Amino acid sequence: MKRACFRLVGCIPAVGLGTWGIGGGYWAPDRSRDAEWVDALRYAVERGISLIDTAEMYGGGHAEELVGLAIRGFPREELFLVSKVWPSHARYEDVLKSAERSAARLGTYIDLYLLHWPSDVPICETVRAFEALVDRGLIRFFGVSNFTLDQIKEAEACAKRYELAAVQNRYSLYYRRDEADVVPYALANGIMYMAYTPLEKGALARDRRLAEVGRRYGATATQIALAWYVKRGVVPIPKAEKRAHIDEIAGSLEVELREEDFLELARWSS
Repeated sequence: MKRACFRLVGCIPAVGLGTWGIGGGYWAPDRSRDAEWVDALRYAVERGISLIDTAEMYGGGHAEELVGLAIRGFPREELFLVSKVWPSHARYEDVLKSAERSAARLGTYIDLYLLHWPSDVPICETVRAFEALVDRGLIRFFGVSNFTLDQIKEAEACAKRYELAAVQNRYSLYYRRDEADVVPYALANGIMYMAYTPLEKGALARDRRLAEVGRRYGATATQIALAWYVKRGVVPIPKAEKRAHIDEIAGSLEVELREEDFLELARWSS
């Protein structure tokens, strides 16, 4: 499995798996497809996609429960688990309680814990809780999600004993707002940048320009897009529920984009 290396979190799988919609929707659990979802998650880990992103909000915690079931039996040190605390739980004590519940559902500690969205709670209070969680061994690293550069810098300034290790924002070949500031800042400072919605809910899989590049490599449009993110230095977390799609994601790590193709894609947008 190809890995991406960052100053703070070290080396992790270069592509992860998102779980939004697995186990239910917005705070609403759905247990009708549990066996199918657990099978998909286990298969992803077997294929080397051992970075799994989830959140307490996904299915009201049920996504975390499914991840916990799926990872049983795999060496824990080979996994990188990401979860997120909802902004309404951003108060110090609430962060601690949310992390405890998430870790209990996962059945293990959390590698990376993120504030899901900016909150009305002073960010320094949330960061103070994150640092306490690191001290307790409940999480290894912390970061933020859906933050602007100014908000990221504010969160960094709050950290006293540890550093902000990651940011997770929406980013794709179609949605490149963060290229102006957040992506360059993260890469320059060794911060892990995670890209959610990297395939734009399937739109990139149907992009003719990506398909054309793919023909040069014997790869699909999806694989070319994912290979582009990896070469860009960001960690995409596409969602997949079927083995065929997981195979396609894993196959993207075998694609080594030539510089001219990387630059060609860097120049266009939707």
